[in-house]
Amino acid sequence: MLQQLQKEKKNYVLLYKKGSETSDCSYQSIEKALKEVKEVNVLAANVSSVRDIHAKYAITSAPSLLVFDGLNFTKIVKGCNDDGYYKSLFESALFTAKATEGGKKQKRVTVYSTPSCSWCTTLKKHLDVNGIRYSDIDVSKDQKAAEAMVKRSGQQGVPQTDIAGQMIIGFDKNKINSLLGIQ
Repeated sequence: MLQQLQKEKKNYVLLYKKGSETSDCSYQSIEKALKEVKEVNVLAANVSSVRDIHAKYAITSAPSLLVFDGLNFTKIVKGCNDDGYYKSLFESALFTAKATEGGKKQKRVTVYSTPSCSWCTTLKKHLDVNGIRYSDIDVSKDQKAAEAMVKRSGQQGVPQTDIAGQMIIGFDKNKINSLLGIQ
């Protein structure tokens, strides 16, 4: 199946388990989104019959949407999202690819977060939907990174976002959008 990935495009591979409520939800939402978005290569694999993909990418739960930039694996989107989320994800991928072709370089973005922080999840989803690449540092597991974050910002709470050296405390959507040029 991975031979069907297209070199010059964003590619998506949905790993789902047919009959599972969450997997069926994800599959149907992606189908709806694809009715409105063209030029996107989305493949689907039922983990009940395809066994090599999830092992290769260490996928332990379904549904999982694998995102590829050409043939290079970039990230995973887990769980079921609504069709609007997938539509935005696919459109952002098209927009991001065109912006990158234009030679405009993205600013360096680092998100400091913890797994239990709901605002951290909201922030990362916002970046994902807008096609912004970022490094995610879990400060609950990396004491040195947590200390460096506090030293730079003077704050202990998360989320914190470092955009090209400028620290943003919390999920300040307007400031983040302004710094990253998100419309």
